[in-house]
Amino acid sequence: MDIFSLANSNITTNNTSKADSFLNFHTAGWILNLIVVLPENSYVIWLIVTGAGNGVASEFFSLNLSVCEIFYCLQSFLSLLSRAFQNLWFVVVFLTGLAVTGRPLFQCLMCVERYLAVVHPVTFLKYKPLRYREICCTAVWIIILMSCVFPTFTFCFTSYSFHMFLFMCYYLCQALLTFSIMLFCCVAVLRALKQSGPGERGREKENRMKRRAFNIIVTIIMAMLLVYASFLLTGLSYFLTHEYIVTHWCIGQILFLLGGLVQPLLYLHRTGKLPLCKAKKYF
Repeated sequence: MDIFSLANSNITTNNTSKADSFLNFHTAGWILNLIVVLPENSYVIWLIVTGAGNGVASEFFSLNLSVCEIFYCLQSFLSLLSRAFQNLWFVVVFLTGLAVTGRPLFQCLMCVERYLAVVHPVTFLKYKPLRYREICCTAVWIIILMSCVFPTFTFCFTSYSFHMFLFMCYYLCQALLTFSIMLFCCVAVLRALKQSGPGERGREKENRMKRRAFNIIVTIIMAMLLVYASFLLTGLSYFLTHEYIVTHWCIGQILFLLGGLVQPLLYLHRTGKLPLCKAKKYF
C-alpha cells in the first residue's frame, strides 16, 4: 500500500471528495514549489556566489537556507514522480526533514546573528569570521540529517498513525523552540532600538542598522507564524481528536511552500535585484 492510500485511510475514512482534495492540494503545492520557489532560490545562490551582495561570508546563512530550499524543491519533484513510482516515497520521506527542520533553524541563525550584531556588537565582531558560520551551519546540517533519518525510520517500522503522531510531536516542539528564540531576538533588538537617544547625531547609522535588523527579524517571525499556524492548529486538533482537519492541513501545506519565498524576496529586495521595487534603507 502506498502512502497516499495510507493518508486517505487515516484522513478521510469514507469521504472520497476530501481524499481527492487532499491529493490535489499537495500536487498543486509541489508544482508551485518547482515553478516559483526553485527559480527564486537558484537566483539568490547565483547572486551570492558571484558577489552581487555583501559576499559569501556575510550571506552564508542565506546561502545555506537557499540550498536547503532547493533540496526541498527536489523533494517536490520526487513527490510528483512517486504518484507513478511508489518506491520513491522512501526518498521523499527522507527529504522531508530538509525544509521541516532546515528552514526554521537557518532562519533562527539569521535572527540570532542580527541580535548579536545589535545587542552584543563586540561578541558579533569576535565571531564574524566565516569559520564560525561554517561551524554553525555544519551543526545545523547534522541536525537536518538526523531529522531526515528519524521520519524515515518511523515510516518504515511503525504504523502510519504512530508515525504521524511522532512527526506532529517533533514538529510542534521544534516550532515552539525556534519561535521562542526568534521572539527573544526581536524583543531584545526592539529594546536596544528604544534605548537609542532621539536626535543623537553620529548614531544615525547605528540606529538605521538596528531598525534594519528589527524589521528583518519581524518579517521572518511573521512569515513563520503565517506558515506554521495551520500546521500547529492541525497538530493540536489531531492530539485532541485523533483526526486530521484536511482543510487546515492543505492550507498549511500551501503556506509552507510559499514560505520558501520569504528569504529570497528579502535578499533580492535588500540587494536591489527585486523587479519593480527599489531597496530601502530599513531592509
